Amino acid sequence: MSAPPLRAVIVPVTPLQQNCTLLWCTKTMRGAFVDPGGDLPKLRAVAAEHGVTVEKILLTHGHIDHCGEAGVLSQELGVPIEGPQEADRFWIERLEADGRKYGIRGVPFEPDRWLNEGDQVHVGELAFAVHHCPGHTPGHVIFHQRDSKLALVGDVLFRGSVGRTDFPRSNPQALIDSVVAKLWPLGDDTAFIPGHGPASNFGYERRTNPFVGDAALRRS
Repeated sequence: MSAPPLRAVIVPVTPLQQNCTLLWCTKTMRGAFVDPGGDLPKLRAVAAEHGVTVEKILLTHGHIDHCGEAGVLSQELGVPIEGPQEADRFWIERLEADGRKYGIRGVPFEPDRWLNEGDQVHVGELAFAVHHCPGHTPGHVIFHQRDSKLALVGDVLFRGSVGRTDFPRSNPQALIDSVVAKLWPLGDDTAFIPGHGPASNFGYERRTNPFVGDAALRRS
C-alpha cells in the first residue's frame, strides 16, 4: 500500500501548549513547520526522527506561542518564513515584549513572504491554498491541502470552540465570517489541525460547535 502524499505530526510547544505541526510531502520527504513558537530542540528532533528535510516555515498568525522563535529557527535551518498576512506585522514587532509577559522567548523577525487570500504555498510537491481569515488577529491565514482534505487553521477554530477576540485589533464578527465564508466551503469531510487542542473536522463542528455551528448561528 502506497504512502499518503501528505503526512503531519503535531508537536505541542511552549507553556501554552500550542500545536506546532510538522508536515511533509512523502514523495520528496521535504517538509515545513507550521507555527514553530518555541521548544526548537524538540522540533529539530522530530524532523530528524521522521527523516524530513525542512524547507520552510509557515505561519498562521503573529502571536508569540505560534511564532516567538520562528525567526531563530529560520536562521538555524537556513529556510524562509512564509506568512502570516501583513496586518499581523504589529504582533511580530512586539514579540520581545510579549515574551517577557508570558515567559516565552520572543524574537522579532521579517517574514520572507507575507501571504494574502488566493496565494499558494508549496511543500515538496504539495500545494496549499492560503485563505485570509481575520478575527482572532487581523492578519490570520489558514492553509488548505485540497487533495488530502486537511486544513491548518491556527486559532480561528477549535474542537468545540473558536479563537479569542479580546486582543488588540481582534474582531468577533470577522471571526464568525471567516469560519462561515472561508472554512465551511472547504467541505464537511475536511479535517483540521487547530492551534491548540485536538483535531476535528468541519462537518462535526458545523453540527456541534456552540459558537459557529449551524444551529448556534441560526439562534444568533
